[in-house]
Amino acid sequence: MATANKNLSVYDKATIPNAKDLRFGIVVSEWNEEITEGLYTGAVDALLDCGAEVEYITRWNVPGSFELTFGCKKMIETTKVDAVIAIGSVIQGETKHFDFVCSATAQGIKDLNLKFDVPVIFCVLTDNTLQQAQERSGGKHGNKGAEAAIAAIKMAVLGA
Repeated sequence: MATANKNLSVYDKATIPNAKDLRFGIVVSEWNEEITEGLYTGAVDALLDCGAEVEYITRWNVPGSFELTFGCKKMIETTKVDAVIAIGSVIQGETKHFDFVCSATAQGIKDLNLKFDVPVIFCVLTDNTLQQAQERSGGKHGNKGAEAAIAAIKMAVLGA
């Protein structure tokens, strides 16, 4: 596993630009809510820790990870944001549905990054088990949401 020896929540705040005047959108999948809420909390905590203001963080919910692309697109088109974080969790099941949802979601978010001048950060866990998802959304491997927030800050500054 790529995260086996890495804590996803660890960052060197001295190397992160101040997020004080930046506006962030976070689109959160309601599917696997235990996991996505943990990722959301990790993202918001990291944004606030790096200077973002709570009133400059906008949250929208969508039903599942597949719908993240449309939610992010509408947020970019209708809300002033400097970066968007797409938060989701897809856990392997017994069918190929997992493969289709993961692929479509990743491709959709990639397409948004090519179409718009607002970075969209991929914070979608694609795990084999619920335990793996728990370990990456605030468990023993830290929180991928925090990692995504740091990426959002860096990309927002890059795009400014």
